Amino acid sequence: MNITKKKHLEIAIENIPKFESPKIDLEQYSTPAPIAADLLWNAKSLGDITNKSILDLGCGTGILGLSSIFLGAKSVTGFDIDSSSIELVNKTVEDMNISNTNFFLKDIYDISSEYIDSNFEQFNLNFDTAITNPPFGAQSRVEKGADRIFMELALKSSNVVYSFHMAETEGFVKKYYETLGGELTHKFSYKFPLVNSYEFHNQEIRYIDVVVFRVINLDNPIK
Repeated sequence: MNITKKKHLEIAIENIPKFESPKIDLEQYSTPAPIAADLLWNAKSLGDITNKSILDLGCGTGILGLSSIFLGAKSVTGFDIDSSSIELVNKTVEDMNISNTNFFLKDIYDISSEYIDSNFEQFNLNFDTAITNPPFGAQSRVEKGADRIFMELALKSSNVVYSFHMAETEGFVKKYYETLGGELTHKFSYKFPLVNSYEFHNQEIRYIDVVVFRVINLDNPIK
């Protein structure tokens, strides 16, 4: 499947299964099809998807990674700490007969430690483009600062990063990526719906302002 129209991409994304039992401690919210389609279409237009190797950090059910394959990505490798999500995305890969994908059950913190120690026996983290959708920090029960490890690993592992964050953290994110040797080149803004998925929610749906930054690796571009 190689999709050439944005609307067709959105329809294809709608067919990717979502979280069956979302976990609040992982702040699991499925990326809506219109947002995923818009972001990846822009990434494709910038030359970061088609025929590129893609790293999907915090892949969840594979919405962003699988959509990259629909747009002609050469390969996708995804990691997530949630076993049910990895089981679901691998079932989707099988059911939809999607090739050139590998999704692994792995803690991002463990991968980062292995990267820093230069001890990669199983994973060759050397990609054209990384997409990272870490916990936003929109819920008080989620560990604060968890996004930093995603940012660090994404930039160390790829030439270009697409990084999801709450809009109010833009100043911090920009400075942090700069300290890591990155430069923000583009910003995409979205109203991200937090659907009533958890028992403590008292609203059917609320929206938060989310930005996705495109960051290029200045210090150590991957060849």
